[in-house]
Amino acid sequence: MVARNIHYHSPRRTGPFVPINCGAIPADLLESELFGHEKGAFTGALTSRKGRFELADGGTLFLDEIGDMPMAMQVKLLRVLQERTFERVGGNSTIKVNVRVVAATHRNLETMIDKESFREDLYYRLNVFPIEMPALKDRVEDIPLLIQELLTRMQAEGAPKIGFTPRAINSLMEHTWPGNVRELANLVERMIILYPNSLVDVNHLPTKYRYSDIPEFHPENSAGMPVEEQERDLLAGIFSEEFKVEDISALDDIVNNSNSPQSLPPEGVNLKELLAELEINMINQALDAQSGVVARAADMLGMRRTTLVEKMRKYNMQR
Repeated sequence: MVARNIHYHSPRRTGPFVPINCGAIPADLLESELFGHEKGAFTGALTSRKGRFELADGGTLFLDEIGDMPMAMQVKLLRVLQERTFERVGGNSTIKVNVRVVAATHRNLETMIDKESFREDLYYRLNVFPIEMPALKDRVEDIPLLIQELLTRMQAEGAPKIGFTPRAINSLMEHTWPGNVRELANLVERMIILYPNSLVDVNHLPTKYRYSDIPEFHPENSAGMPVEEQERDLLAGIFSEEFKVEDISALDDIVNNSNSPQSLPPEGVNLKELLAELEINMINQALDAQSGVVARAADMLGMRRTTLVEKMRKYNMQR
């Protein structure tokens, strides 16, 4: 996706974008795939065929999993990158191309260089403008946007509509995602299969994705209710400023057990400071009760994880 966006937002956008997975093609066929071949160059070569470099002329060639390319091919690729010319397999004519090359790998090429399984000169020839792709665990704030994007794509392909509750998304933001976005996409697809036209809550998630132990959400009169209405009712309940009777009772217990004044003294109070102290006290208690796990502490306090994180930042608190 990054390689495609580089192409489509560049002056080469009118040219072709040609991807090839270097690890998915057998070593003896990779040269023909990249450079093409002439008729009769090898058994089965019944006609001449252009390679990916020729097809990408004027555009972008994306070499995925470059770390899986055999050493023999690395030498030939280096020559093409340096001279911008090549010959088809079995041919004598030199072909000149104007191609931007974008290469990607999940391997550590510098380690491979030390082990002599990747050419150092090719590495430095490719490494003109490196782009580091952070793991999903290092950009968890992208998860809500990625989920929405994945749902939109799958629904456009005919998948049933589903939604995720805020606390389900908060729980997913606590996961480490060793499989990165591909793992997230697989999870979203699994939830669509298991809970079509439903609202996915924490307890619907597979066990390893649950980072809070809270009662299952059951919206009143939700039978047959569209997902959009269920989401709207849930959000209205979560962000409602009205207190139930039991909420008021619980708040009274907190106030009575704190250092807050039971009646307004004649000289008055600084209400802002008083409420801040109460808030800090409750956040600390929730964090202590949940061993510092922010998502679980947020559930105890009835707020979103991101809201709690902002409050902790505001009061300069550490998890």
